[in-house]
Amino acid sequence: MRFERPDIIRPPSEWKSYFLPLTKGCSNNSCAFCGYYGSRLQVREISEVKEEINALSLYMGTGIRLSAVPDIVYHIARGWDGKRIFLQDGDALIYPFPKLKEILEYLNEKFPHLERIATYATPQDILRRDPDELRTLKELKLGIFYTGLESGWDEVLLKVGKGVNSYQIIEAGKRARQAGINMSLTVILGLAGVEGSRKHAVETARVLSEIDPEYAGALTLTLVSGTPLYRQGREGIFHPISPFESLEELRTIIENSNFTGCFFSSMHASNYQAVRGKLPQEKERMIGELNYALGRRDPSLLRPEFLRGL
Repeated sequence: MRFERPDIIRPPSEWKSYFLPLTKGCSNNSCAFCGYYGSRLQVREISEVKEEINALSLYMGTGIRLSAVPDIVYHIARGWDGKRIFLQDGDALIYPFPKLKEILEYLNEKFPHLERIATYATPQDILRRDPDELRTLKELKLGIFYTGLESGWDEVLLKVGKGVNSYQIIEAGKRARQAGINMSLTVILGLAGVEGSRKHAVETARVLSEIDPEYAGALTLTLVSGTPLYRQGREGIFHPISPFESLEELRTIIENSNFTGCFFSSMHASNYQAVRGKLPQEKERMIGELNYALGRRDPSLLRPEFLRGL
């Protein structure tokens, strides 16, 4: 079956990267909140990946465009500074290791000035790689994994079909860090609904602290049409938290976290309030900003619904 190039879904910090697809979709397609729910993973042939790398190298070196190459390649390349590559899609680390190694070697050969390669990586993806494989990837400039923690509470992880428990997530995070690969972890405010809000936040802070990542970010749950959690919300089975309850969860996570040096952010457009800073150094300031909004309960202090999104 012909490989279908995925839409560009990327972490905000990868906005200057070149987006190179190795897969489309996600092998862990059972997460009840995710737009990849029920999707079928497609794996791109290595020959096709190399053809794109060759076309990109030719264009960057000479400006020559090949008619057989999709326009999107050149559209992305026009704004690329040649320093970073982001491997698509939601599950690129599942690409067979020998082929992944070959692609990274080829990228380094064609673009010797690359500074970093990045990818989304599920905890399962990381655990499939032994420490030597991870160190090899690091040597080939795969420098950061963007991983969805979602929640540190095992009950929530089970309910939403994450496919791993908190112990496995901690193990995956530590394995990557021991290999020298940075971790950027994402948590989802509101994932436990109203009833589990407090425990979700406390347990999420616990797991974040155990991994002690270089980066962590919070999103606020948005119910995506077609997902099980969306249906549960429509049927009244799942009870979403309010905007101010999301700030309470965010405050609880920051209060209960114990990092040695983590840049924490809630700048994502799904959130009702944006805070960011280095933890633990700026913990007091960040909590103070949340306390200000929570003390006033003024909706005008929050990001309006029409500006929220994924």
